[in-house]
Parts: sequence; structure tokens; C-alpha cells
Amino acid sequence: MPSRRIVNTSPLILLTKTGQLDFLRLGGVELVVPETVVDGIEAGAEHDSTIEVIRRTAWLSIVPCPALPDPVRACKLDPGESSVLAVAYGDPGSEVVLDDLAARRAAARLGLPCLGTLGLVLTAKGLGAISEARPLVDQLRRAGLYPDDEFVDEVLRRIGE
Repeated sequence: MPSRRIVNTSPLILLTKTGQLDFLRLGGVELVVPETVVDGIEAGAEHDSTIEVIRRTAWLSIVPCPALPDPVRACKLDPGESSVLAVAYGDPGSEVVLDDLAARRAAARLGLPCLGTLGLVLTAKGLGAISEARPLVDQLRRAGLYPDDEFVDEVLRRIGE
């Protein structure tokens, strides 16, 4: 289990919409959201409750984004994803939480442990925080998570659902 998770936009929005933001804390880890991610959410939909939830959730720390290390800059990702990777870069105890495939691949190239929203659901199931993953996966899909159907079916088969 990592000691710290650095979280990007889509996991924050999806978990807030489905009432599962606490999944980010599974394992008792420190939660960090780069200011760039918060700024991106604020600039988005005017009535998105995510920004309000982030600002009043005491266990989420909002941190400034450091200068982008050259290997992170070379990934050519959007500002939020780049800031997540920059905060985690060189921090061996951290894990990034990203849903975008290009960002996840960049994290792998940089040697950063990575988990997505779907991975958090599987972690919740593995730790006994939920009894079934499929209903929550369906709820996340309705909220805007768009994983490949075959991938979801394979993942759920692996955990016996």
C-alpha cells in the first residue's frame, strides 16, 4: 500500500458523483491534489459539486505543483495530469490515481505506481469495503467512466463477479 496518493481530475469527479470519495483513503494513505487539478475542476462545469467537496474535505491536501521535471514534460500531457506526475516524481512512497490511458502509460514509463478509478473499486472489494464491485462499476459508468466493456468484464471475472 502506498503512503501517499496523488489524485487527478476524473477520479475526483467520478467518486464524488457516486458518493465514494472515501475510496481514495483506502489503506489509510495521505491524499494529495495538485492545485492545477483543482484549478481545472473550477474552470469546468459551473455547478459541479466536486470543487466544493474537495475544499471542505479535511483529509485531502491541496498542494502547489512543482516545476515539471524534464521526463514529465516530455510526456506532453494536459496540465492536471502533468502536475500529478510531477508531484509524484521522485517520491517512492506515492501512487498516482489517473484514468486517462496516455497518462497511465506515462506513469508506467516514469516508474510511478498507478491506479485508476476502477482499480480503487477493486481495492475496495479486496479490502471488504464493498461486497460487490459490479453495481458500483455500473454507477461509475453512468457518471462518466468509459472503460472498454471487455476490459470491465475481464476484471470483474477475475474477482468472481
